[in-house]
Amino acid sequence: MDQELAALGTLAQQTADRLGQQRVGVVVAAVSGDRVEIRGAGSTGGDLGRTPGPDTLFEIGSVTKSLTALALARMAVLGSVDLDEPLRDLLPGGVVVPSRGGEQISLRHLAHHTSGLPRLPRGMLLQALLHPSKPDPYADCTADVLLAGLGRTRLRATPGQKFHYSNLGAGLLGLALARRAGTDYEDLVTREVCAPLGMRDTSVTVDSARADRCARGHGRRGRPVPPWHLADLAGAGGLRSTASDMVAFVRAQLDGGPEELAEAIVLTRADEHRTSPFGWVHLGWTAHRLHAKQGSHLQIWHNGGTGGFSSFVGFDPETRCGVVALANTARPVDRPAFDLLRTLQSQAAGSAPGR
Repeated sequence: MDQELAALGTLAQQTADRLGQQRVGVVVAAVSGDRVEIRGAGSTGGDLGRTPGPDTLFEIGSVTKSLTALALARMAVLGSVDLDEPLRDLLPGGVVVPSRGGEQISLRHLAHHTSGLPRLPRGMLLQALLHPSKPDPYADCTADVLLAGLGRTRLRATPGQKFHYSNLGAGLLGLALARRAGTDYEDLVTREVCAPLGMRDTSVTVDSARADRCARGHGRRGRPVPPWHLADLAGAGGLRSTASDMVAFVRAQLDGGPEELAEAIVLTRADEHRTSPFGWVHLGWTAHRLHAKQGSHLQIWHNGGTGGFSSFVGFDPETRCGVVALANTARPVDRPAFDLLRTLQSQAAGSAPGR
């Protein structure tokens, strides 16, 4: 067992070092069965820069969407919402929600990006072009702005038919669920997901007691950038978390989670929409199966990126393997993370990794 842990730790460290060559801070977690190893490389940045570790806080960007979808599933299991309930039923009276082909946008559509909504809120792309140096492009995405623009938004497809990745849709899902629950998004995801899993460091806001554990974000060219605050679009990418908390999230996916979340976790992966002959989406997750030369392994994952951070969470319930990679750079961490996941899957299946 000690040798197995050492080998797992070596793989995690090699991946961290590979990403750390970009002169940024990164934490990589490798999960195989009941074994977990977490390794860091690079620097958290700032005046007190140090090697990041399991409890370093990173912006996790769109990995947030997986937690938003699990909150949806739990509320559906408890009967407070229905997956096929129209979005308009959860929004204030008078808000106009676009439709197409006689189909209304449902909560299910929002969770697997088949709502037909565009990627960004109305007018946001224009603002980005007019103000390219704006530190947080989502800062003005308040509920009033989002809902006012919704009625003037044209759907790209009939709801339920086509996959179109939408930050707007995921953000509206978080906003709508919080309204139904009578709270805000941060309290909602804490109550429905983080508290049951013991994810104490996963939140939208960071209090003073945890501020010194925050990594400093860096753009693609290595320059420090301000943090992002997604206002009321937080359900699309506003969470901050640690490798330790993300491992708890992955372990729940592999092992079924605590009793109070088990049915909801099953529900997130029972729902499926095909995006290609080789891939599909679940509620809050993207999935594909590798070709035979790579072992035909299943990979379920989500990545994320903000102005100064990138993230990846992936797992395979069949081989009980998982990978978490968090970095304080806008450069993607996907390739090394996928490579590590495939290596863990191949080892668990008792074969050499395919090339």
